[in-house]
Amino acid sequence: MTSTTDKDLFKLLGKFEQQQKMPPVESWNPTREGEIDILINAKGEWYHEGGYFQRQDLARMFASILRKDGEDYFLVTPAEKLKIQVEDVPFSIVLMNEEEGVLSFITSLGDEVTMSAEHPMVFRELIPYVMIRNNLWAKLNQSTYYELINLAQETDEGYVVCSGDYSVAIPC
Repeated sequence: MTSTTDKDLFKLLGKFEQQQKMPPVESWNPTREGEIDILINAKGEWYHEGGYFQRQDLARMFASILRKDGEDYFLVTPAEKLKIQVEDVPFSIVLMNEEEGVLSFITSLGDEVTMSAEHPMVFRELIPYVMIRNNLWAKLNQSTYYELINLAQETDEGYVVCSGDYSVAIPC
């Protein structure tokens, strides 16, 4: 169960995200392409030239212009498209909230989504992932995973996690 402190933080981060507008990176088609030494590791942590991003506001800004084309990830502006490296997925879910049977998640960079058909959850080798936006996924961190599993409901077919009318089976 999420503590009162976590719920307050969840609401605060959600308000921050609502104020942020995502750039229309899907409609940008720059002719100039290249690469930049940015790595997002398997925990969703951002690194530039081997050094950890100390300023999370900078990581948030870069995340807002992140796009996945095929299997590759790019930072995209109207003028330039720069390939980056992503070990697994670009985001990590660090908070979960359950309210009236609806599950919401917040990533370490402040994105908030509600688990639904628009933001589905899938399990890859028993690890839950949630679609954040435009084929960009987030993996639940360990503590959030345990919170999620505590909400699992047993059915005749096995265990499921529900969010409103949306449900997903937990593989065994």
